[in-house]
Amino acid sequence: MAAPGKRRAPRNTWHFTPTLPITQAPYCEWPLKPGKCLVYLLKSWSPLAERFFILLAAIAIWHWFVPSLERTATFRFDWMFEIWLRNFILVLTIAGGLHLWFFTFAGQGDEMRYDKRPLARDSRVFHFGNQVWDNMFWTLGSSVLVGTLFECLMLWAYANGYAVLITFTENPGLFIGVLLLIPVWSGFHFYWFHRALHIGPLYRHVHSWHHKNVNTGPWSGHAMHPVEHIGLYSDALIYFLVASHPIHMIFNLLLHTIAGPTSHCGYEKLKLSSRVQVQLGDFMHQLHHKYIHCNYGTYETPWDKIFGSFHDGTPEGDRHIHERRRRILARKSERRVGNAA
Repeated sequence: MAAPGKRRAPRNTWHFTPTLPITQAPYCEWPLKPGKCLVYLLKSWSPLAERFFILLAAIAIWHWFVPSLERTATFRFDWMFEIWLRNFILVLTIAGGLHLWFFTFAGQGDEMRYDKRPLARDSRVFHFGNQVWDNMFWTLGSSVLVGTLFECLMLWAYANGYAVLITFTENPGLFIGVLLLIPVWSGFHFYWFHRALHIGPLYRHVHSWHHKNVNTGPWSGHAMHPVEHIGLYSDALIYFLVASHPIHMIFNLLLHTIAGPTSHCGYEKLKLSSRVQVQLGDFMHQLHHKYIHCNYGTYETPWDKIFGSFHDGTPEGDRHIHERRRRILARKSERRVGNAA
């Protein structure tokens, strides 16, 4: 969770940044400070936090927009299509709504926008020669379908006893415990899966599709190769091993479905009024899109600091990552020379 701020970055770097240096969650600091961890935890689940909104969405979806488990016990086109249609409308509403507000109507202008360059048009880098059309195609075409298939698989598993189903009434402690650990698990899975995507052929043939988006917009969050969509949503398979409720599984999937467009929206916050601002953007990940060889994880994963790939947004961070990139390229060059010999 990024610290709020109003500092502008130097010319030709960023139009806006949060307060620098960015810091990770206190869970990533050693020795651990229980008080700071508790304060962070409460803030991350507060009513104005994105995570709280996603939880409410998961609860609402479970109660009103999921077929009964009696129906999901057998794979059938009708109920699976209902879930696909719901997910299609959800993504179209969130990503499309954010794009209309920030980019079509410029409802916030460039206020709190990281990079004020326009999204790409007439570019051969993107399918259809247009960044937004390319991003929409892969989001609505591949991402929605893959996310739907994982959700359908898990609903089938709950209905047939392959996934152990618990309820809040029967076991409130376990229910809340699993819920609190989902963002931790999701971040853990994301780091290691994402880190693997930056290795050799996986990057060239799969993840490079996503990195065409150096300057991002809401539709960029799920503009990926279908293989990457499969990997992204595969963290839901954990519920074959962990007792849970479908709300947990839906919440887990929505952390990708909703947070993808919000974290890539290109703006630090959605300004509802002079006093009410909702955190949306993810500057840590924005740095990753710009510099590539840094910030593979999230604010709540320690691995970037442990392995030396954390960029804190400062000029010192720039120099550290440029040096890291130089070493990576030097090693690749040495391997190519060795293979040629």
